Amino acid sequence: MARDAAAVSPELASAGDAGDEESGKVVIAAVAANLAITVTKFGAALITGSASMLSEAVHSLVDTGNEALMLVGLKRSRKPPDERHPFGYARELYFWTFVVALVIFAGGAVVSIYEGVEKILHPQPVEQAWINFVVLGVAFVMEAISWVVALRAFNADRGEAGLFETVHASKDPTVFIVLFEDSAALVGLIIAATCLSADLLLDQPVYDGVGSVLIGLVLAATAGFLAYETKSLLIGESARPDLVHGVRMLVREEEAVDHVNEVLTIHLGPKVVIVTLSLDVRDEVSAGQVEQALARIERRVKERFPEIRRVFTEVRAGEHRDRLGRPEPG
Repeated sequence: MARDAAAVSPELASAGDAGDEESGKVVIAAVAANLAITVTKFGAALITGSASMLSEAVHSLVDTGNEALMLVGLKRSRKPPDERHPFGYARELYFWTFVVALVIFAGGAVVSIYEGVEKILHPQPVEQAWINFVVLGVAFVMEAISWVVALRAFNADRGEAGLFETVHASKDPTVFIVLFEDSAALVGLIIAATCLSADLLLDQPVYDGVGSVLIGLVLAATAGFLAYETKSLLIGESARPDLVHGVRMLVREEEAVDHVNEVLTIHLGPKVVIVTLSLDVRDEVSAGQVEQALARIERRVKERFPEIRRVFTEVRAGEHRDRLGRPEPG
């Protein structure tokens, strides 16, 4: 016997609104900073002819577009369930963040490396270099402010876990994507300033092109890492281990339950989790008692873990486990 422990409801669409609002603030702060930086960098690149500054301008333009795409993903992920998508649109967020990773590579890394190679093959002196340093300094301050906002949001759910461990476990890609984009931007600004300084001090315009290539490599590495993490979310990841263990413990407390076969979970969005339970019930328990037990399980599970929005249960007689002879997982 299989039982759907909850009907389709609008709560799927509104799940995690508080978390989405916080993520939205992080993304909006990054958009505002990058938009101002982009215009300034392009102006400086046109005036000075610096390949490193042009790469930085392209980098900021790509970041601005990416964060706009993430806002699209946040908005579309809140759409209510419908007949075609009965579980809602929460996974749209994961799709758009995966697109962001691809855009970073194609729109940022490839263009930067190409411009750098061109400048290395055909070096030209940078004019009015002081403009570049002023722009880089202002950009560094603005990027640092955006980075601090993203870092605070990231650390709010981090606890004592390490950086990459937290990213790997996170189900909300918007915050860690902004954090890594801003980190890559800060590294890029340092590279641009260093290579422009080498250009001026050594009178070797080729260093400007080297800086552009290095910025492109930083973007490529960032894009590869983010694509790997968001692909895993897009395919579907299970909930964190403590949630799975907690659900199993709650189910075991029900007297009607003889054995917990499986607790399967999947994230449809950062705050939307689907749970499928496989249970063996005691032979002496009546159908009415089973219904009551399942209702209690659903209520207690959702109270304990608010991110769980649907609970599906497969119920079997206790003698079925005896025939299989399988031990219950710990």
